[in-house]
Amino acid sequence: QLWCFDSMQSNSSANVTFVRPATFFINGFFNIPHAKYYYVFLSLVYVVTVLGNSFIMCIIYLARRLHTAKYIAVFHLAFSDLCGSSALIPKVIDTFLFEHQDISYDACLTNMFFVFHFMNLQSFTLLVLSYDRLVAICFPLRYHAIVTKPAIFLIIGVMWSFSMIFFSVFVGLVNSLSFCGSNVIDSYFCDYRPVYSLACNDNSMNILMGKIGSSLLIFMPLILIFISYFCIALALLKIAHGVDRIKAIKTCTSHLILVAIFCIPILSNNIASLKTPFDPDTRIINNSLTQTIPPMLNPIIYTLKTEEVMQSIKELYKRRKENTTTERRIKCSRRN
Repeated sequence: QLWCFDSMQSNSSANVTFVRPATFFINGFFNIPHAKYYYVFLSLVYVVTVLGNSFIMCIIYLARRLHTAKYIAVFHLAFSDLCGSSALIPKVIDTFLFEHQDISYDACLTNMFFVFHFMNLQSFTLLVLSYDRLVAICFPLRYHAIVTKPAIFLIIGVMWSFSMIFFSVFVGLVNSLSFCGSNVIDSYFCDYRPVYSLACNDNSMNILMGKIGSSLLIFMPLILIFISYFCIALALLKIAHGVDRIKAIKTCTSHLILVAIFCIPILSNNIASLKTPFDPDTRIINNSLTQTIPPMLNPIIYTLKTEEVMQSIKELYKRRKENTTTERRIKCSRRN
């Protein structure tokens, strides 16, 4: 598919002209029968993601015992998961289930920014939670002095500022490209690499930013998480009593599962693609599942694997039940 060109921007001093399309065409799957069923599946994933993350945020908001620095970070993870899925899945459903595969140039870049921004926040929040566990186990007596609510709010604020500035530059560099040929994006959303690969001028800066973005999203947080758990392991070896050691390990299990669910699929995809290039359909399925399944599973894991959350749910349910019983008694007494 060839596009009609919507705008040309020239820089007279440098005598440079940038050619931009009116729209991109998001291609999606190649010749897969019944592909719409996959998008219906993604719709169900999105519903579970919205319900699960909304539930965990409500529990943290309502339960006083969860009004701690750690659960501010957990709340932020649920919020990032919810926003990340909302930036991606509804657009995918609209694009392919309702066959709106043309997307304007500006809308494409906006979608790209929000998808990568919230993915980055998810990754950074997992790093913050590993920092929480590091301080809790290695410096237990100073934990409440170091990991405070203002400190977590400050870290989250810095994360947002850094991520927004970086991905504004990241996406903004697409404007330095000229698109002279096809406007077909071989992906399921406005992905960075498939977009800059369409350029007919030098895209070396975009390639560099893509590598830096991958490092920020995956490798840097993963390396820092690994270092933090190495320090935690050393601290656990110094604990004399086995019972205390097991108790400390249990406080890390939910976070380790979240890290594994987020990082392992992304790393597997990247390593596998280096050895054997995926066909486009396999790449789309792998990448879409990698981006959509973790936000759905995170609240389920935190609910089932974290004792404090389960206890808070039971207390809220018990309180709700008692309030309902009291209301019924008052209504009965009024009738009598």
